[in-house]
Amino acid sequence: MTVNTGFTTELFIDGVWSPAEDTFDNLEPSTGALLTKVSSGTAADIDRAVRAARKALEGEWGATSGPARSLLLSRLADLIERDTAVLTQLEARDIGKPLIQPNLLDLPNTIATFRHFAGWADKVQGQTIPTAGYQGRPTLSYTLREPIGVIGAIIPWNTPLMIAAWKLAPGLAAGNTFVVKPSEDAPLSILHLAKLIEEAGFPAGTVNVVPGLGETAGVALVEHPDVDKISFTGSPEVGRSIQRAVADTFKRVVLELGGKSPQIVLEDADVEAAVQGVAMGLFFNQGEVCAAGTRILVHRSLYDTVVEALGKAAQAQVLGDPLDPGTTMGALVNASQKQRVEEYIEKGRAEGARVVAGGEAHEGDGFFVRPTIFADVDNSSTIAREEIFGPVGAVIPFDTVDEALKLANDTIYGLAATIWTRDITTAHTLAAKVRAGAVAINGWAPIDPALPWGGMKTSGIGRELGWSGILANTEEKVVTVVL
Repeated sequence: MTVNTGFTTELFIDGVWSPAEDTFDNLEPSTGALLTKVSSGTAADIDRAVRAARKALEGEWGATSGPARSLLLSRLADLIERDTAVLTQLEARDIGKPLIQPNLLDLPNTIATFRHFAGWADKVQGQTIPTAGYQGRPTLSYTLREPIGVIGAIIPWNTPLMIAAWKLAPGLAAGNTFVVKPSEDAPLSILHLAKLIEEAGFPAGTVNVVPGLGETAGVALVEHPDVDKISFTGSPEVGRSIQRAVADTFKRVVLELGGKSPQIVLEDADVEAAVQGVAMGLFFNQGEVCAAGTRILVHRSLYDTVVEALGKAAQAQVLGDPLDPGTTMGALVNASQKQRVEEYIEKGRAEGARVVAGGEAHEGDGFFVRPTIFADVDNSSTIAREEIFGPVGAVIPFDTVDEALKLANDTIYGLAATIWTRDITTAHTLAAKVRAGAVAINGWAPIDPALPWGGMKTSGIGRELGWSGILANTEEKVVTVVL
């Protein structure tokens, strides 16, 4: 059943909805046809939004108490839960993912994130610190944990609602205000979220949403002198440009920049569970996941079994309309992403990897790519080194745990990793040595709002979620009273 979503497509600035002077086309990935036209914000619109956020920070929102912020965040979570059917269909149509996936992960995690940080909003506090005094006089020294200020949040297209929650919930709990720039490829769920923020009763200007193109609205947000922090999730290339751009103004920055995550299947692993988990890490959201486990490192004794099973799992995927309950894999987000993934598949062939499943073009409309498994992959090859962001897995054999560790860490990325084993000692020992921000044992990507999230190396800087999310959205001030 299709829910009437009634697309929201305007700018939301200072509590007011208004059209922009221009629009951009928002295509439906499963058909390639126009889904809707969305207002395209300009640098002037970004400036209005930043000024509104600053006014709210210095005005009504800045004066809102922690308990009151908690109530608003809880109310927003309730509204998201109420509109689950609308939001899941917006994400399915806008991104191309099967309807079951936002129902299974994105919406529950979004709701849980706002509720989790509603619980933190009245607990952001400093501490008293005893010192030796000052020139023979006693002192009272304490710290305050204050909001950073106006935060620019740049949202990716693969899981926009969930990642927007990861940025907004801890930031709002800590008392910050926001200008949100959704991806031009998937802005619709974020715009609906803005409607719910308005309905929940957040003061005008607390959260402003400005859809637009990266090279205009995105650049203007990053370079704006009155933005105190940029929180970005996306590619390393854009992350580098953001770091360079914020250097002049010393903005705080959190960057989550993807990965090439290993899934390590040890000799004693539960093979059936491992294959199911590895397949989920490969095929969930068409492989358009920062933490996708696309390098599958398998002990040689299990190698042929796992390769064959993954090939069958790939062949079993049903590509089609994301609103069809029978669909297990949707389309990639746009034509350029489809072309990019297909080029990687051809490169894998050219570099000598063996195609076990997939690899051929998908016939028909939409931006579909058949799930593809490569075996006998060299870890120095392109498909093992570069983030593909599509349903392409590279299976690599190893003989010892030490070799598996070396392969796992032989990458410029360090976002996530998964270890499949029954040996608890090996699991903990290996987890401690893998260079990744999050290591899962016997399960792929068990994320939770209470757990910090972020990467090492090229996977980024800083953390979101958990208490780390509060720390990342506050500044610590020291006050000393000479008594």
